[in-house]
Amino acid sequence: MAQIVGGGVPVNDAERRVIAHLRDSAPHDWLLLHNIEVPRGEEVFEVDLLVLTGHSLCVIDVKGTRGRIEVSGTRWFPPRHGAFGSPVAKVRGTARALKGLLTARRPELERVYVDGLVVLTAPDAVLVDPAGRDARDVTRFDRLLDELNDVARVRRGCTPDTAPYRTAIIEALNGTVRRSTAPPRFGNWEVEEQLGGDSRVTEYRAVNATAPGTETVLLRVYQADPLAVREVREAERQRIANAYRSLTAIPAHPCVVRSRDFFAIDDESRFVLVLDDVHGRALHLHMGQGPVEGALDLVEDVLRGLAHVHDNGVIHRALSPATVLVTEDGRAMLTGFDHAKPGPRPYTVANELPGLVDVHYVAPECRSAPERASFASDVYAAGVIAHRLITGELPPSHPDAADTAGPAGTGPEALVLDLARSMRNPSPEKRPSAAQALDALRHARYGPAGYVPAGHAASSRPPERREAAFFDRLRATFRRRHRR
Repeated sequence: MAQIVGGGVPVNDAERRVIAHLRDSAPHDWLLLHNIEVPRGEEVFEVDLLVLTGHSLCVIDVKGTRGRIEVSGTRWFPPRHGAFGSPVAKVRGTARALKGLLTARRPELERVYVDGLVVLTAPDAVLVDPAGRDARDVTRFDRLLDELNDVARVRRGCTPDTAPYRTAIIEALNGTVRRSTAPPRFGNWEVEEQLGGDSRVTEYRAVNATAPGTETVLLRVYQADPLAVREVREAERQRIANAYRSLTAIPAHPCVVRSRDFFAIDDESRFVLVLDDVHGRALHLHMGQGPVEGALDLVEDVLRGLAHVHDNGVIHRALSPATVLVTEDGRAMLTGFDHAKPGPRPYTVANELPGLVDVHYVAPECRSAPERASFASDVYAAGVIAHRLITGELPPSHPDAADTAGPAGTGPEALVLDLARSMRNPSPEKRPSAAQALDALRHARYGPAGYVPAGHAASSRPPERREAAFFDRLRATFRRRHRR
């Protein structure tokens, strides 16, 4: 039985389960600290569990996320809600920070390896990490003890035996970490679960503290430097407020995520964006297995949301399957407005765009000049999404390459592929607007007699009415546009 030497209040049942498991099953000479904070300057690193084993000091982050979790770049894509920043990146950063603080107090601790692990507690949780960046530092609940016992995890140059350093480690920890006395709380929102994040922003699921049991919200908590010079602080505040400023310019719409609130904490060391907690999965998770069921409905929803965003003067600039959620009732919803542009302003965040979005969804004119992002470049990204939803494949990367994927003929899917091709025209001025693309898609699906007016609810879509003469004219129009 391991020794619990201190800690705060566990945030959720997943954390309680891991703490109890290690307390009851780990070797008796292991030491546990749980629910603590590691302050470093103005930063505070939240730690679910800290375990001193016979060969390392391990920072553990507990995740109760269920189902198949796909890793793409620095994001995790769970099955029931939006993507979040990799918790592995965060736990690695916390481990490095803790090591630096410990060695600053006791230089001899330079030889002690500070490890980092993410443990998945849900029995059906599966991590799919094709690039292998995160998998090494993620383990399942039933493998946690084996992973912590693995001396092979100790990096070269570090000691495989912490016994001679045990007293120094405990003394250094006593002067470094502090107990977290309650679940994190931001304004009136009390955290139920930390989802992930990086050094700049952390994502949480939270509930209203004065009305427990009500619906949850998503919190994006941005780090800031309150000690920076005024000009730097102002630029940082504007960058952080960008998503809120963009979303407040957009009236409520069923295909666009809704912002609830935005506020600063204390000395403006952190800013909190409150969003609807949309229960769904990223569109990214629907891709890669061939054509997607209900593809035309999803394309229509994407265009409905994008047309609404554009009608209110906002450019998304980071549209891709990672920033589209598919709700539990099958509706597509636009998210990810951190880098949107809500009209003219005296600052820019365009310099942060390179590398943020998969290059396949970046319009040609923006690949070397992200500041050229426009309504037309959003339409380009929507055209790539539409093509991939219908065919299961990315469109050809070269504009002159033959594009033969997908259904042929005069059915709606074939006509929408023609539309998607026109949306990806290499010349921005030759692409339709989002509203024009939405109108054309609805004509292709329903025909003129079954046309759905702009803004009409997706659930009220009429039956398709295929009128061959109309479809022939429409397809000819798309072809003429594509040739120009």
